[in-house]
Amino acid sequence: MKPTIFIDGREGTTGLQIDARLRGRTDIEQITISEALRKDTAARKELINAADLVFLCLPDEAAREAVELIENPNTKVIDASTAHRTAPGWVYGFPELTRKRRHEITQSKRVANPGCHALGFLSIITPLVENGVLAADEPISCHSLTGYSGGGKAMIAQYEAKDRPAAFNAPRIYGLGLSHKHIPEMMAQSSLIAKPLFTPIVDDYYSGMAVTVMLHSKQYKATSAAGLRNILVSHYHKEHFVTVAPFCSQETLAHPGFVEANAHIGTNNLEILVFGDQEQTIITARLDNLGKGASGSAVQNMNLMLGLPETAGL
Repeated sequence: MKPTIFIDGREGTTGLQIDARLRGRTDIEQITISEALRKDTAARKELINAADLVFLCLPDEAAREAVELIENPNTKVIDASTAHRTAPGWVYGFPELTRKRRHEITQSKRVANPGCHALGFLSIITPLVENGVLAADEPISCHSLTGYSGGGKAMIAQYEAKDRPAAFNAPRIYGLGLSHKHIPEMMAQSSLIAKPLFTPIVDDYYSGMAVTVMLHSKQYKATSAAGLRNILVSHYHKEHFVTVAPFCSQETLAHPGFVEANAHIGTNNLEILVFGDQEQTIITARLDNLGKGASGSAVQNMNLMLGLPETAGL
């Protein structure tokens, strides 16, 4: 029998993206809820417990409440919210992050999908900490440029309104309280004990993101920027969705000297680019915030949890 899938919160941005990626697949069967019952707890509970795997595309508190509805011990869950990313008993759903992570996901019934900014940050920092190149107490600075779709339906509506403020025409720095909701997972999954200085930036384009970490040679135990790249190349060797670009590839970029944040929209790809010299290094991870940063990762995790080909539908 085909595994059955239920998306709780399918009407949200991530839910719609997951639905689009699953539509047309013949190796699974989606079960859906009518519009009239989508907020009916009893109806949702019935479908959640009937499914082999449930995607939770809900606000944090609603996601926690949905988990409490599960009585079927065989129901598997992928939570796309922030609610369980650092919770005990949940596996963080970034298969390429560590050598053991893919196996942990395949064996788990509770997987927390990563945050988009966090995934880009972790793709850079975790291998460097894991290999002893960066100390866990090293203060790290990071900025992340993203399209407005990352803000969900409310932000999409603001940016696409005909009478929007002129301020929306320019990049806008936010998270000024230095307590962005992705920081806990950024620390937990990198083993950092020093809180990173993280500033996200939203700009006037729909999707795609570029997460950038800037390092001085005094911060890492490597000879050069090229040495850091070699560590990342080794870590992601033979990975399908995560690649490391050639070193100092400025002239091979689509627009030499510039790194566009929307290079991988519509894909589940994450590309890491390393620039620098003997003294300073810039490392950027670029991905689709709606793809590898959300729905793409969710489908990749589903494939692993159900024993399906990892790249199916991606």
